[in-house]
Amino acid sequence: MKITRNTIAKTEIRKLISKSPVALSQPEIQHALNDVCDRVTIYRVLDRLVDEGAIHRIVNVDGVIKYAECHQCETQHHHHNHVHFSCEKCKAVTCLEDVEPTFKLPKQYQVKEVNFTLSGLCPKCS
Repeated sequence: MKITRNTIAKTEIRKLISKSPVALSQPEIQHALNDVCDRVTIYRVLDRLVDEGAIHRIVNVDGVIKYAECHQCETQHHHHNHVHFSCEKCKAVTCLEDVEPTFKLPKQYQVKEVNFTLSGLCPKCS
């Protein structure tokens, strides 16, 4: 079993992401934490939380990496096979847990990760 450290930065970042209704970028996290820790520490914590399966990365349509809490993921069957919605107006990225994408690949291909991002206007901006 891998032992993980819980630092103040990790605790605060995890709490912030878990309370957010939308995915957050590193600059958004740093701003929300009022510079409790530096950019490098935030990236290290985010990488650790991704490795632990607590959060997942989302690349929005502008190429910005955002982070969201993992929901409905069992430890043994950890996956993020759901759709992300990126609002073109407010730039919010939301996980749509009830929408699971489907696709067919030739047998020679092995999928490790799925990242589906739809773009348009969210209900708030419509």
